[in-house]
Amino acid sequence: MSFDSEFQDEVTRGARAVVLCPDIRSIRYDLDSAERLAEAEGLALAIGVVIAHAAVLPVRQMQPNTLFGSGQVENIAIWCEQHQAELVIVDGALTPIQQRNLEDRLKRKVIDRTGLILEIFGERAATAEGRLQVELAHLDYQQSRLVRSWTHLERQRGGFGFLGGPGETQIEADRRMIRQRMGKLRRDLEQVKKTRTLHRDRRGRAPWPVVALVGYTNAGKSTLFNRLTGAEVMAEDLLFATLDPTMRAIGLPGVEKVILSDTVGFISDLPTQLVAAFRATLEEVTAADVICHVRDMANPSHAAQKKQVLDVLADLGVVDGETGTSSIPILEVWNKCDLLAADDLAELREAATGQPAVMLSAATGEGIDLLEAELARLLTGEAREVSLLLPVSDGRRLAWLHAHGEVISDEDGGASEEGPFRRITVRLNPKELGQFASIS
Repeated sequence: MSFDSEFQDEVTRGARAVVLCPDIRSIRYDLDSAERLAEAEGLALAIGVVIAHAAVLPVRQMQPNTLFGSGQVENIAIWCEQHQAELVIVDGALTPIQQRNLEDRLKRKVIDRTGLILEIFGERAATAEGRLQVELAHLDYQQSRLVRSWTHLERQRGGFGFLGGPGETQIEADRRMIRQRMGKLRRDLEQVKKTRTLHRDRRGRAPWPVVALVGYTNAGKSTLFNRLTGAEVMAEDLLFATLDPTMRAIGLPGVEKVILSDTVGFISDLPTQLVAAFRATLEEVTAADVICHVRDMANPSHAAQKKQVLDVLADLGVVDGETGTSSIPILEVWNKCDLLAADDLAELREAATGQPAVMLSAATGEGIDLLEAELARLLTGEAREVSLLLPVSDGRRLAWLHAHGEVISDEDGGASEEGPFRRITVRLNPKELGQFASIS
């Protein structure tokens, strides 16, 4: 379904674009303007457009009709002509009126940060759930933009006489179609969510701990995931290379089986439509036994990116927003250390002393053994020895202990009227002990 006629074409790969980063005086940003512009360029590259020109535009006072001042709009038009750009990307939120007016003035397609991220998500979503989430988010975004220039609306006039503007009836019909489609998508997603919950509950009853990789987009989570699992998850130097959660089983020292989960990358100013749509994806994090916070230490903005990730974890209820404490152990993985200069690397090693952090390079594999050892320590750190007396006839629970616990001794436990017993001393962590207790 198309909701735009004059600018109905999707963003096409290879399109030449002017990327603009508004620096609005009244807004306090976590990243400085140069870093935000670099991130905007990364988003543009992730959808395959060619960056013809990029600039930071200071905005002293936001203009309700175009966001930018008239002189700035003229400069943007000149840049478009000079660089033969057919697309203008604004790294900020544009109102429908601002977007329409800029397109009218520039005679080019204009998309804002939300529209750009939706384009990326729409292209990358691989699972049925991901596609449902993206379509729902896109329709939510689109329904507020029905004021844009539609030539087909002029063919109908709503109301009686001169009452009601041209196209009013068609707009209402399209709004109703959007609402109906969104209702169906929400029902479909609710069913998917129930299925996901069942799968998560089943994993919760399983004996294997879960380690979730989280981090800012392009921090190297998928590269680390591939390094640990030997899988071939898409891992490129692109923002949002991973959208759909991926899980694989790995072994760690002293831990037979661990489920490793790769999640969607976080980003500043994520569109509100996508915060809600992808919350179910991030719910996997809340069920983890350990969270690996992967950080790109070669990025000058790594401190601000860490804050963004912790803010999202706070929204999920994992981290206390006031105290910063976490209900789930968080291990920081300081990635891309191979890209640091020797002096910076030495300084980072000193900073890592005494912190729950591991320095490594997922690309080269250096430090992976340290990460595996630290994860194993966190997963087994609360384990304790328990002595159990079980009848030999209880083969199911005996087999479970041998398969999933660290059996220290297995001895004759005598006999009774019920038959012979085995006395088993086994090392279990609290989660395993709870799972064993639930076995009937």
